[in-house]
Amino acid sequence: MVTTIQLNEDVKKSLERMKQVRETYEDVIARIISQLNEQKRKHEELMIEGCKEMAEESLKITKEFEQADAEIDWEWTED
Repeated sequence: MVTTIQLNEDVKKSLERMKQVRETYEDVIARIISQLNEQKRKHEELMIEGCKEMAEESLKITKEFEQADAEIDWEWTED
C-alpha cells in the first residue's frame, strides 16, 4: 500500500541531502532505519559486554574480600 506523508521543508531538504544517485525518499528513510537498528543492536551488545565485565570484576573483588576476611581474626569490642 502506498501512502502520502507530509514533511516540513527542513525535513525534505535534509532527506534531499541524504539521497544518493537514483535513490527515492523511501530508500533514504529505509536506509536510515536500517542504520539506526544496526546501531541499536551494537549498543545493546556493548551494554551486555559491559555488564558482564562489571559482574566479573565485582565477583573478583568479593572473592578478594572474602579471602582477606578469612585471614583476619575479627573481634568486636564495645566502648
